[in-house]
Amino acid sequence: MAQVLVIHPVNPQHRLIKLAVDCIKAGGVVVYPTDSAYALGCAVGNKAGMERISRIRQIDNKHNFTLVCRDLSEIATYAKVDNSCYRLLKAHTPAPYTFILKATSEVPRLLQHPKRKTIGIRVPDHPVVIALLRELDGPLLSSSLLMPGETEPLFDVEEISRRLMHSIDIFIDSGFCGMATTTVVNLEEGRPQILREGKGDPAPFL
Repeated sequence: MAQVLVIHPVNPQHRLIKLAVDCIKAGGVVVYPTDSAYALGCAVGNKAGMERISRIRQIDNKHNFTLVCRDLSEIATYAKVDNSCYRLLKAHTPAPYTFILKATSEVPRLLQHPKRKTIGIRVPDHPVVIALLRELDGPLLSSSLLMPGETEPLFDVEEISRRLMHSIDIFIDSGFCGMATTTVVNLEEGRPQILREGKGDPAPFL
């Protein structure tokens, strides 16, 4: 049974943030709030955690997992970013976008798309996940909280509790945080390509 941590959405309590991060570092899987909707997360390199997230969502190895990062400097560790791409990222982070970029050697093979060697990168704008990333001192491996066969992520905290309490270790309840997926922008070839329209305005990339 998962532990529920009720964390303030604007002024997150450090003691509870530390509890969540300790769980993540110990191999746990968490549900946490973002600036678009709730998401599933675990530590980078946590193969068992990634497999649990895959089972919850019923996704295969062709799924592009996302690394949720603190800032642009952290992005450059995990993704190949040229000057034009950097300017785009700087102008549109933090925000509810996921960018598909070519992965660097720092990204474990398991997290890369098996054929294209790409990785999803995201810098969210939500006080709770910002606090988590600071305490973790690194990125989160993440995936939208989209359940099998559904088109919108879970957003109701009671429903999340009811459906996932036996599949995760911690649920960070920060109330309603949104009910849309991120807008996914492919920057693999340099020129932006919208792969999925979500909360982030697609207009700057068209």
